[in-house]
Amino acid sequence: MCADLWSFALSTYARPGAEHACLRLQAQGADVCLMLCGLWLEQRGVAPQPLRLQALRQIAGPWQAGVVEPLRQIRTQWRALAQQDAELGALRERVKALELEAERLLLSRLEGVAQGWPMADVKDQAWLEGLAAGAANLDHDALHQLRAAVTST
Repeated sequence: MCADLWSFALSTYARPGAEHACLRLQAQGADVCLMLCGLWLEQRGVAPQPLRLQALRQIAGPWQAGVVEPLRQIRTQWRALAQQDAELGALRERVKALELEAERLLLSRLEGVAQGWPMADVKDQAWLEGLAAGAANLDHDALHQLRAAVTST
């Protein structure tokens, strides 16, 4: 298991089925950075508690709304035009890199909050469900697929 959240997130996202599950959850309003953080905490055996869920949401919510989402909106808005305009395509790639960096910084902030939480041998955790609460029509199959991607070898 990766010690830091960023490495864990990159490793998890690269596993078969994980990217698709993350994009499905994101389309339903779930925060993928929170989902990856939840998986990381589950793998570390950290017990989910309401105050911990709230602490992570308080960090992620404003950052997603004020930093990540505007970058993602610009990037997706330019998708079609960038295919026909090489200069815009290059600019879009720079926006994409900024979006990824913003997500890396968010994961770093989430890790900073969670680092002090004790690790244990906790089973049957509900980090993903707790952090995805409020997402419209949450796709539980995608949550299962994401968990399965982490546990597969």
